[in-house]
Amino acid sequence: MILNFFDQFLSPSILGIPLIILAIALPSLIFPTPTNRWLNNRLMTLQSWFINRFTYQLIQPMNFTGHKWAMLFTTLMLFLITINLLGLLPYTFTPTTQLSLNMAFALPLWFTTVLVGMLNQPTMALGHFLPEGTPTLLVPALIIIETISLFIRPLALGVRLTANLTAGHLLMQLIATATFMLITIMPAVALLTSIILFLLTILEVAVAMIQAYVFVLLLSLYLQENI
Repeated sequence: MILNFFDQFLSPSILGIPLIILAIALPSLIFPTPTNRWLNNRLMTLQSWFINRFTYQLIQPMNFTGHKWAMLFTTLMLFLITINLLGLLPYTFTPTTQLSLNMAFALPLWFTTVLVGMLNQPTMALGHFLPEGTPTLLVPALIIIETISLFIRPLALGVRLTANLTAGHLLMQLIATATFMLITIMPAVALLTSIILFLLTILEVAVAMIQAYVFVLLLSLYLQENI
């Protein structure tokens, strides 16, 4: 039987029910909820500190109009980080390796930022297509290039997140398979690959958090251009 390394990216199902629904709903169940006590526990305090610091760093460059998006961006950030990290556990499924899910987040949010710019300041929003002082001969080409650049943004958001997580999972499975095959034949080499696998796992944890941050950061930059 030939092992297919891409089987790990298929959405599992039980009795015809896709488990991706459970994987998406799980992050909302593991976060601690505030209590009515005067003082919170250490976990709740750490969570509040992280959310406050991230929200402050995200909305600091924006004006007051962009502050309305703080809750949405922070929630999306926590959701992406959680499902990315949970996907690194054994016998789990990572929903963000599916391009359809990532595009479902990227496309509506990107379109909303563009729509906000068109409604609030149409002159400045349309001015991005043609910078001031452009030579007349370059006007048609520059408008086409800027239009393509604008419409490729949501695709770049979704593909970036999918490609980075997919490549990391594939590399981890390749090294883990090589370690399993070499452990009885060449123990010394298997030990070396085990060390590499451990270091790669640490790197993937960092990638899972960084890619979630980059996804939300780029959305905030798109919003900042239109407000």
